[in-house]
Amino acid sequence: MVTLAEVAQHAGVSASTVSYVLSGKRSISAGTRQRVEQSIRELGYHPNAGARALAGKRSNIIALMIPLRTDLYVPVMMEIAIAVATTARTHGYDVLLLTGEEGPDAVRRVTGSGLADAMILMDVELEDERLPLLRGTDQPSVLIGLPADTDGLTCVDLDWSATGALCVEHLAGLGHRDIAVIGEAPAVYERHTGFAERTLDGLRSAARETGVRLLHRPCEGGYDAMALTLARVFDERPATTGFVVQNESAVEPLLALLRQQGRAVPEDVSVVAICPDQVAVQASVRLTSVAIPAQEMGRRAVERLVAKLEGHGGDEVVLLAPGLTRRASSGPAPAAS
Repeated sequence: MVTLAEVAQHAGVSASTVSYVLSGKRSISAGTRQRVEQSIRELGYHPNAGARALAGKRSNIIALMIPLRTDLYVPVMMEIAIAVATTARTHGYDVLLLTGEEGPDAVRRVTGSGLADAMILMDVELEDERLPLLRGTDQPSVLIGLPADTDGLTCVDLDWSATGALCVEHLAGLGHRDIAVIGEAPAVYERHTGFAERTLDGLRSAARETGVRLLHRPCEGGYDAMALTLARVFDERPATTGFVVQNESAVEPLLALLRQQGRAVPEDVSVVAICPDQVAVQASVRLTSVAIPAQEMGRRAVERLVAKLEGHGGDEVVLLAPGLTRRASSGPAPAAS
């Protein structure tokens, strides 16, 4: 790790001057400040917050890495983040929110600088580039998400495979034989994001077991994208009578387009969504849905992280069982004409 003394030597100033630039406790000339800041950037120096903490060399901060991408439904991510922050506070910790798409660099910054005592990672990919760094550090961490290999990791997540299976089983039980899945944006699958891939695995597995024909189409969301996707679905599978939607921004456009085409929900077409309850109950047709337990995921992640910090938490995978709530959008498949 780069030291404060090395920054001072690189900038041609004293160590105390570097300290004053970092703390802002004394007035430093603009030229000197710029020189020091340039050296900090070039050397990659990170002030060690842990070394400055007096009690047990703890910062009492948890870093939450939550890349805010435009292709994911941000309200769910923020609901998890709020649950993390409120639960952490009850245990005496504050939360440092890291929202950039920095990947391994963010992990290096946190572990190398002592910015935080522990980390929670979200938006987990099946082959996540951050994981080798986590396995190589003694700093406690928890994933909200499930990678392909969970060895040496603690993970908390909804059982997305069971979620996908539950949706297919519900529609198959109502007699639907052709089901279309309106998925997340294509980029989510291109990154092999864990929740999306695992849901798809569950959907396909249940379709094979129930003899259902399944068609999966990613969708950017929004009216225009949904219109193109829906047209493709009915061109390829005209007999489609069931939809599973895992894309909150596509829900209302799908319902509107079905109405425009004269397809009544649920008399002609049934729709099941994987979404927050608020989205399901506020839709133009109250949606049968599997809820995303965002608050419970955030709470459990913090509880397991605190247990690790206190020295009595081991590596484990916690999968929350899904539950399907039937509302107005699903019904028996229409009789074949």
